[in-house]
Amino acid sequence: MYKATVLYGQPDDPAAFDAYYHETHIPIAQKMQGLTGWTITKLDPEDDGTPAPYYLVAELYASSREALLAVFDSPEGHAATADVPNFATGGATFIFGEMETIIPVQA
Repeated sequence: MYKATVLYGQPDDPAAFDAYYHETHIPIAQKMQGLTGWTITKLDPEDDGTPAPYYLVAELYASSREALLAVFDSPEGHAATADVPNFATGGATFIFGEMETIIPVQA
């Protein structure tokens, strides 16, 4: 399994980010074909209330590196990537890597 992780920095206006991300960006990104899964995680602040280094993390999964790169290289992938600057005022970092299976810890 291969994964792309998108790390979104803290936005200038979190409410505007959330509205655009959910109402505009996700519908654009959902048109991408070939993903085996997709998750988003909104990060909590640190215990002292300091914002986390990133605001939101999106993880996109495909069966292989080639399959994931094909998703991003499709017209729908280009549209989703081109949309990122429209809302990610805190920046966005894309990282890619092969996932390894980890055996769960026994309680």
